[in-house]
Amino acid sequence: MVNHMDRATKTPVIILNGFLGSGKTTLFRNLLGQAKRLGFDVRAIVNDMSDLDVDGELISNTAAVEENKDVMVSIHSCVLSSAQGIEKLNQAIRTLKLSSKTAPRLIIIETSGSCHPMPLIQYFQKSLTEKLVGVFVLVDSLMLGHDHDSGSSLVPKFQRNLQSGKRDTVNLLVEQIMFASHIFLTKSDRVTKDTISLIEPIISSINPNAVIQRLHFGKMSLESIMALEEYNYHSTELLVDELSSILEASPSQDRPYDMATRVIRDDRPFHPQRLWDVCHKYLNDQVYRSKGFFWLASRDKFAMLWNQAAGGINLEITGTWRAGIAESVNPGISEMELSELKKMLDNEKGRFGDRRCDLTVIGNEGYVDEFTDALKSCFLSEKEIELWRSGSKFSDPWPNNLARIWN
Repeated sequence: MVNHMDRATKTPVIILNGFLGSGKTTLFRNLLGQAKRLGFDVRAIVNDMSDLDVDGELISNTAAVEENKDVMVSIHSCVLSSAQGIEKLNQAIRTLKLSSKTAPRLIIIETSGSCHPMPLIQYFQKSLTEKLVGVFVLVDSLMLGHDHDSGSSLVPKFQRNLQSGKRDTVNLLVEQIMFASHIFLTKSDRVTKDTISLIEPIISSINPNAVIQRLHFGKMSLESIMALEEYNYHSTELLVDELSSILEASPSQDRPYDMATRVIRDDRPFHPQRLWDVCHKYLNDQVYRSKGFFWLASRDKFAMLWNQAAGGINLEITGTWRAGIAESVNPGISEMELSELKKMLDNEKGRFGDRRCDLTVIGNEGYVDEFTDALKSCFLSEKEIELWRSGSKFSDPWPNNLARIWN
């Protein structure tokens, strides 16, 4: 029996898709911030292929989610477009809807950068309770400039892959663009105007039906999203027919396109000079993404976010470690607050209070271990830890202003 449920009663959904490090989390956090200010009931689903859920932690720290943890579900250790991912997505949507008596005005899904959009589009096309209104694909202008000759080599690489039967990250990037309803060029402020003028027509040739815009610092109007019509499934019917058998036959969809993930967990700080040297020596286009939280021996009070994609690294101070406050000569809190803080630190498992390094690395399977091992060599040795405890200083070439270290 055909269900003739009024499509207007369905919950609108947008998918934030795009290759690793394209800026999805920045946009997501911005949209959730707007939802809180406007009083809109917006729910969130975050996907990370790694066992370490960095994006989920970043989203959970937004004001909207901190006030009500029920508005977000995190799905990690799989890719949302895999069979396992689709099953978890279905469960996540049910969980979000059961958490409130009223249906949300919008559900936003942030996919892992390795996620193919087609299985998600097929899922929502069959849905009786959700309405897909947008597949927003974020394209990293900096990455296209560095790795794909400002986009000019993208289509020829894709065509060669089709002829040879090869599937790699080029297929993923091009096919993400093909299925998009809206394409947003990110990091356009970090490439020249000439580069952008080359990229835009190439993207348009891949998907002439999509709306193409430049996106600066994740700034987008949430109210404009609310006005979107349903995704045009007809425009991608031929694509679906061509790719269905290929994607179904692809092995290891939770680790697709020869991608591998590694997780680094350690309570020790990085040696700042060794970390600088390793980044300059080992970072290349085979390391697609690395992200997480860490600390430097030379800046031991500060919790830092490591955020690397394509040819750029951003290191940002995200806060102050509780241990750093407790060890300060002038902590800036009352004796009672300091006493409570020390009790909390007594429950920490690490040797350095709440300080820790939790990083995930995503890269080509043949190279990711080499880079991961190089990063691990940057941790302080036991002898260096003794020197650090005694007040020794460590050479630190990193700029005082840590955000956006190099391109």
